[in-house]
Amino acid sequence: MDVLGIDACGKHGWVGVGLTDGRYAGTLVETRIGALIERARDVRAVAVDMPLGLLETGWRRADLQARLRLGARRSSIFLAAPRVVWQEPDYPAAAFRCRELTGSGLSRQAWALAPKLREARECWLGDPERIHEVHPELSFQALAGGTPLSHAKKTWRGQNVRRALLAGAGIVLPDALGEGDRIPPDDVLDAAAAAWSARRIALGTAERLPAEPERDPQGRPVEIRW
Repeated sequence: MDVLGIDACGKHGWVGVGLTDGRYAGTLVETRIGALIERARDVRAVAVDMPLGLLETGWRRADLQARLRLGARRSSIFLAAPRVVWQEPDYPAAAFRCRELTGSGLSRQAWALAPKLREARECWLGDPERIHEVHPELSFQALAGGTPLSHAKKTWRGQNVRRALLAGAGIVLPDALGEGDRIPPDDVLDAAAAAWSARRIALGTAERLPAEPERDPQGRPVEIRW
């Protein structure tokens, strides 16, 4: 495989879909994202469905603009709180700090992602040139010609539409996925969409939000690619 798309998948950890020359090349599943990326070895680009670049204060423009772009699917984007919020020891402290830095609170749903966000961000900090933040719904919208999908990814119709869109782009997911067989279908589809974005990043054809990325204090981009 030459690119890898990764999605968090609850108790299973992380699922990756690899592509070779834009075609499906297999799935990988690991409890730790670092181990998954290591197994993929020298892929050109790794795309992860998880916030990676964080600001010191305020909400990220990437998330706000993605919500506007996605329309009916806007709820799939959660607002990534400033960096220090994710360092708090528990939800009450994180929610209080988030309100201090953004003017509004932090949802419990967002806070539940804290362990995986920290884990993915650690990998990104160690390899920022190769690892990129993506969001599958932006990928699927692009695959659909710019139209937000009308059915959610956990519905029967939503999953069939997403699988068909991937197949139309040359990413044909087989019925038997090997390691990915035990992973919920929506997570596999999201990882495949992330892989599609990873290939675009590797080819230099990917888009981004914002068009001119915000930067963290170290100059790293705070953006979503697809």
